[in-house]
Parts: sequence; structure tokens; C-alpha cells
Amino acid sequence: MSEISRVAYYLALIGGILLVIFGLLSLIGYAFSYLGPFISFGFAYFGIVAIVCGVIAIIGAKSASTIIWAIVLIIVGIIGGGLGGLLVILGGLIGIIVAITKKT
Repeated sequence: MSEISRVAYYLALIGGILLVIFGLLSLIGYAFSYLGPFISFGFAYFGIVAIVCGVIAIIGAKSASTIIWAIVLIIVGIIGGGLGGLLVILGGLIGIIVAITKKT
């Protein structure tokens, strides 16, 4: 693993961990605000999406230097959003650069 691909791995990993943490905090925050039996599910949507995107980013961080996983990480970072999503996007972009320069 080269030094630049290790940077992509760490960026995607830290971004995925932040997405999971922010998603859990979002779910915990909305759990204590009772607005009705079904209204709170709409508000918890961001927390669930952030947790799922964070888990995908954590799993895909190991393969950030392959072009397929780098594209997946960029899409996951866009969907996840926030600071964690930004780190995952940066990890995916660096992974694409590593994958393209490795082939030439």
C-alpha cells in the first residue's frame, strides 16, 4: 500500500466513523423529542441514512485505491453529507487518482 493510498484509506475511515457517530447522535436526539407516533420517523431519516453510509464507508475504506470502491465512496459521501461525508469524498477522490496513476 503506497503512502497516498494510505491517506485515502484514513480519510475514508475517519469520515465513515464520523458519519456513524453523527447518525447515532441524530437518532438519540430525535428519540427524546416526541412529536407524535409517526412524525418522528421522518426526522430520524437523516440519522438512519448517515449510519448506513458510514458503515458502507468503513467497509469500503480498505479498498479505497480501487476505482470501483473509490466511486462508491464518492457517492456515499455525497449522500451522507456533513463533515464525515466530505472526508469520505476526499478519500474517494484520492483513491481514484491513485487507481488511475497506478494503471499508467
